[in-house]
Amino acid sequence: MSLRARLLAAVAAVALVALVTADLVTYVELRSFLYHQVDSSLESAHAAIDATLRRAEPQSGTAGSGNEQRGSASERTASAAPSGSAFCASNAAGLAPGTFVEVRTETGTIVDGDDCPAYETGGTAYSPALHASITGFVPSGPFHEPTVYLTTPSTAHGGPAFRVRVSKISSGPFAGDELVLAKPLDSTQRTLVRLLGVELGVSAGALLAAVLLGFWLVRLGLTPLRRVETTAGAIARGDLEHRVPGADGRTEVGRVALALNYMLENISQAFAERDETEAQLRASEERLRRFVADASHELRTPVAAVSAYAQLFERREALPDGDLGRIMRGIRNETARMGQLVEDLLLLARLDDGRPLARSRVELVDLVAGALETARTVGPDWPVRLVATDAVEVVGDATRLRQVVDNLLGNVRAHTPPGTTATVSVGSAGDLAVVEVADDGPGITGEQARRVFERFYRVDASRARAHGGAGLGLAIVSSIVDAHGGRVSARPGDPRGAVFTVTLPLAPAEEGAPAGDEDENGEHPSGTHVT
Repeated sequence: MSLRARLLAAVAAVALVALVTADLVTYVELRSFLYHQVDSSLESAHAAIDATLRRAEPQSGTAGSGNEQRGSASERTASAAPSGSAFCASNAAGLAPGTFVEVRTETGTIVDGDDCPAYETGGTAYSPALHASITGFVPSGPFHEPTVYLTTPSTAHGGPAFRVRVSKISSGPFAGDELVLAKPLDSTQRTLVRLLGVELGVSAGALLAAVLLGFWLVRLGLTPLRRVETTAGAIARGDLEHRVPGADGRTEVGRVALALNYMLENISQAFAERDETEAQLRASEERLRRFVADASHELRTPVAAVSAYAQLFERREALPDGDLGRIMRGIRNETARMGQLVEDLLLLARLDDGRPLARSRVELVDLVAGALETARTVGPDWPVRLVATDAVEVVGDATRLRQVVDNLLGNVRAHTPPGTTATVSVGSAGDLAVVEVADDGPGITGEQARRVFERFYRVDASRARAHGGAGLGLAIVSSIVDAHGGRVSARPGDPRGAVFTVTLPLAPAEEGAPAGDEDENGEHPSGTHVT
């Protein structure tokens, strides 16, 4: 059974129980009220008849007391009261039409009233069917007479039911006898039957209206769930960007929508992270393949050259004397080239593995000044100069940081023509040390600046291996700077050339050290150191 059908069944069941309960309570209360009205009318009739019976005097009684005064029932029937018609006539003024009156003994023998007219309908008189002996009396009324109320059928078939009041007469000539008053319940029964019909009709209409209204409300209330169903179907088809509408923490369905949307956000994020990881893995695999291919290619050239030189050496007897020295120099150069390439690859592997570097306080101005002296010696055709202010200290491996500056200056010599001037600036910005290498050479483009730190990348792909390096110098610079918690970048110069910027965290101030160098007058030196 669907949820909608179950909800409708629940609504119908609750409405049916409520209507039946209301109808039953209404029927019982009205029946009790109508019976109470009949009982009240019988009580009023009883007061009038009881007063008449108390005033009645025996026609031939003698003085005495007790049972002698009362006589037998037959004697009282013959002498203590008027005849039945006279009895009825004497009380007719105090009786409502159709009221049945009878005086009887405890054994059911009629003392008087047997000829009183009973309830008549269609020319037929009906009387209540009474048991010979009636029990269950309780004190009632102003004289606390034992009284009992009961409902009995008619003596004849098809007659109405009667509401009967039976009380014991406490004084007068009928003392000890029972006064019976009865009224037909036909009007009461008609009222109750009419009420029952009205209740059935109203309840049926109310139940139908409740079911129809419940159907509309259930349909309206399940609309958010249908949206959830639609969203779930879209997600099942792979649309993870779909979201459940109507997310609201104030309703149950809204909270379900919130939970589903939160779950979808997590799933989307997980898939995005997975896709990003897969992309990174693919890029890493591609870089690894290119790295292996480039490394193999770089090694292939010196290996082939050494092999060729070795073959020439094997035929040294047939070669002129000067060629032997040339062969040996070639072997040394190629092996040195292979050794440098292997060292670079091992250094990159160590940095990739995150192996710890030496840590000490390094003064960058002195370190850069030493690198410039070496650059002037190695490449005198490429002038270099240093621009620095105060001393700048960082914490790191001095050897590797020197290699960073050497590689940047070597890059200038490798990719710019002789006569190109390079300027190395050392300073600080906030809590960072800044080393900048700028040249006025041919320069690089923005795309080249973004890729220049990739391994085996060359700005000029057609450059011969003899005129350029292996494409690892700047990659080593990037790895060393990253290992020190810094950052390296490149950009085209203005108006020409290229600018490489290295930023490193400054060394923390030493405890007890002065804030800065002061002269003999207590003033900070200023100015720029240029070499």
